[in-house]
Amino acid sequence: MKNHISQVSVKTLLAVVFTVFALSSKIYAQDGEKLFKQNCAVCHASHTDQKLTGPGLKGVFDRVPKGDWINKWILNSEKMIKSGDAYANKIFNENGKAAMTVFEGQLNDKDVASILDFIKGPPPKGSVVVQGPPTDGGEPTEGNGGIEPLYLILGAIVILAILIGSLRSVRASMQNASNRAEGKPENPDRTFGQEVKHWMGSNRRLVGVFGIIIAFAGMKSCWEACYDIGVYYNWETQKGYKPEQPIKFSHKLHAGDNEIACQYCHSSVEKSRHAGIPTVNICMNCHKGIQSGPVYKDKEIAKIYEAAGFDPKKGTYDNSKQNPLQWIKVNNLPDHVYFNHSQHVVVGKIDCATCHGNVKEMTVAEQKSPLTMKWCIECHRKTEVAMAGNAYYDRLHKALKEKYAGQYDVKFTVDKIGGLECAKCHY
Repeated sequence: MKNHISQVSVKTLLAVVFTVFALSSKIYAQDGEKLFKQNCAVCHASHTDQKLTGPGLKGVFDRVPKGDWINKWILNSEKMIKSGDAYANKIFNENGKAAMTVFEGQLNDKDVASILDFIKGPPPKGSVVVQGPPTDGGEPTEGNGGIEPLYLILGAIVILAILIGSLRSVRASMQNASNRAEGKPENPDRTFGQEVKHWMGSNRRLVGVFGIIIAFAGMKSCWEACYDIGVYYNWETQKGYKPEQPIKFSHKLHAGDNEIACQYCHSSVEKSRHAGIPTVNICMNCHKGIQSGPVYKDKEIAKIYEAAGFDPKKGTYDNSKQNPLQWIKVNNLPDHVYFNHSQHVVVGKIDCATCHGNVKEMTVAEQKSPLTMKWCIECHRKTEVAMAGNAYYDRLHKALKEKYAGQYDVKFTVDKIGGLECAKCHY
């Protein structure tokens, strides 16, 4: 009697644990907030009108056409633009013709519905937009808008374990009372751990199945964690990272209002894997004559003179008084990642704003893209190779046309020319 009840209790506990564990992935898959963060937050603000790469989504349902238009747009915006849809082309042109990711095949209708429900709902309570490492030396925090489902699951398991333990104790007491009344010896009490061990020994195949499922689930979790390395483990590769620089340099004033080309200051971007941080000599090319700015007047420009050892009154340099500027790099990649700027800018013809955001509107430079492996892979999957008029790809273009002859709808995206090979970025 006792062993039977004990085995039923253990089976019940393990069955509930397994069921909850299996359903947890479904809970996450249907979580609109998580789906939004994974697929949309790189380019869109969910509950404000702040423009990132794409427009803010506050009030989006009042702007777009009614019906299932927004569902079709999310799944395949490219198809809607090519179909001649007026509003689709209006959005495309208003946002600098920046291509939106084609999610058809990655998201289904239920996923889109979850995302839209999240956007329609109120902003997550307690959300905090992370702007970089904390200045008070404390631990970084970020609100998550409520209790994570995983915590609820773990709490339910703990409560269930306590309940089963209590029932075991009651059952043992009642069984021994019955034995005493019948003049039988009391049953020796067996701990919960001993019962679990006995059950596992009697059900080795089922335990083996549990072990395999848990192992694969762990591997999947590790893979997803690798996709997001940089977002959670390194403040210097955090989207929104905006460090205070030694000089209050405005990209909006220089690159936006005065239309200075990015390559003028970042001169190695077309020749090297590094874009390069401009030296103070680059600054002096202009500021030897321009000694006052529209916002800070001569205060910030004086720091340039101090770094260069320049006396603006005499117009002379003193090398002994030079004090090099310690600029803080905004966009960083881990040491095990190889990225070549010249390959992307010159050969790939990728615009700087694709990765760095619209720098021409930034007063203070900040990281606009997450720079995770997942983000890079998705870009390689959707970005078409710029072959037309590009001598670098002439031989490859000819070979691919012969290989895919007759397949007129083939798009030569970066992943089709080895853009997903591990050794391309990790060596």
